[in-house]
Amino acid sequence: MRDNVKGGALTETTFFVMLALYRPNHGYGIMQFIEEKTNGRLALGAGTLYGAINNLASKGWIAPCGEEPGSAKKLYAITETGKMVAERELERLIELCGIAREIIEGSGGGK
Repeated sequence: MRDNVKGGALTETTFFVMLALYRPNHGYGIMQFIEEKTNGRLALGAGTLYGAINNLASKGWIAPCGEEPGSAKKLYAITETGKMVAERELERLIELCGIAREIIEGSGGGK
């Protein structure tokens, strides 16, 4: 997973996994969240998801936070560090969209 902490872009998968964990969630719940929020455009396989979870946990951006009541499903949540990274990514995307809007609208809508 390519994620440049020094101001570069997060992968779309990474960003969505982090967004899914603003509320504690388990793996299958994360997959459902992402598929729902992207209207099915992004659907993660288990290997991709658990690779992302392991990578994000090793960076300290997410952390295990217990188990789902009545189940053995491990829950994860975004950490304060992860929130700072997600907020920085949001600002980067807003800036990117603003620049793109200026260019596209300034060029006559691409016509």
